[in-house]
Amino acid sequence: MKLVILDRDGTINSDSDDFVKTPDEWLPLPGSLEAIARLNHAGWHVVIASNQSGLGRGLFDVASLNAMHAKMHKMLAAVGGRIDAVFYCPHSPEESCTCRKPLPGLFEQIGARFGVQLAGVPTVGDSLRDLQAGAAAGCEPHLVLTGKSARYRAGGQPEGLPAGTTLHADLAAFADFLLERSARPLPVAI
Repeated sequence: MKLVILDRDGTINSDSDDFVKTPDEWLPLPGSLEAIARLNHAGWHVVIASNQSGLGRGLFDVASLNAMHAKMHKMLAAVGGRIDAVFYCPHSPEESCTCRKPLPGLFEQIGARFGVQLAGVPTVGDSLRDLQAGAAAGCEPHLVLTGKSARYRAGGQPEGLPAGTTLHADLAAFADFLLERSARPLPVAI
């Protein structure tokens, strides 16, 4: 199974220090939905792993989160894309759960649900904790310079990135990278 795990806020849609709380506030980043559609068309299953501590903080409810995701699914369908599943941590940081990134609980849930080992599965996020969670589960880390990492577009990168992290301007650049890499012929042993 060709699987990609994406963060949501700051990777697919605009992020906010005040949290994305309503469907009206959920706005896709330029080219992100089309990037997901291109991955889908190349046979990739796309899953989201997202911290949604706004739930635990009482800033929005599950109905609002579902409405945001319904908007995302509808907008993706309009460009020929889809998200196969959305996994989210509803807890506030004070709850000390194992599913809140940078811990790998969401990734472990994804592996169990899809019956796959996550070793080498690409994961994409805009923050250090996104990549730490994926790397702890064995995923291949990719940082997009959008959302929380947009400040690194002029140079530099967050300290402490997992070994082997690849940087991309945005989700569309990541999709270009992955599609080009997967189109290369495999080396033949002689």
